[in-house]
Amino acid sequence: MSQKIFDIDCRQCERLATFLDDLQQQYPDYHNRPVAPFGDKRARLLVVGLAPGMHGANASGRPFTGDHAGILLYETLYKFGFSNKGTSDSASDGLKLKNCRISNAVKCLPPQNKPIGSEVNNCNAFLQAELKALKPGAVIIALGGVAHNAVIRAFGEKLSQYKFGHEHQHQIGDYILLDSYHCSRYNTQTKRLTEKMFHNVFKKAKRLLGL
Repeated sequence: MSQKIFDIDCRQCERLATFLDDLQQQYPDYHNRPVAPFGDKRARLLVVGLAPGMHGANASGRPFTGDHAGILLYETLYKFGFSNKGTSDSASDGLKLKNCRISNAVKCLPPQNKPIGSEVNNCNAFLQAELKALKPGAVIIALGGVAHNAVIRAFGEKLSQYKFGHEHQHQIGDYILLDSYHCSRYNTQTKRLTEKMFHNVFKKAKRLLGL
């Protein structure tokens, strides 16, 4: 795979490409294509999620925009000075990230929000290119175990050496990986992830960046 950070015309995963083609018929006003990373290209903080949501990023064309998971994420980014506003409503709402960039382990919406292993692997080269563009000392926040594993794999490291856990901190070469439970509706409504727990991850990231 070409070492590009993103390719809006990518159709490597037949299942995902066909799924998006079908959705284009059902929701012609939706984005229904791979969703590009969003934010500051020179960011020192990279947030990595799982994949676009059906009526969120897949509709809006911007990560975590228009779905429940984005509510806590964007409120938190604003609270800790990584954005100019605390909500993300559409790709044209004027939101700008500061020293922060948001990406996903899988750039296309998967059926039932569950990518299969080969799809995560196919998309990993894009994440690898994105990590290579980071400056030494950058912090990566992985939202959930799939994102955590994708980051480890993109660095060429062994998964067994880096155990996922909320607020776990890992040094990988010149970079720091912080783990967080994903800010999904299920995790926040069941209190597996509270606002305070999520804020603590970003508070730690800000401290590690010396901001």
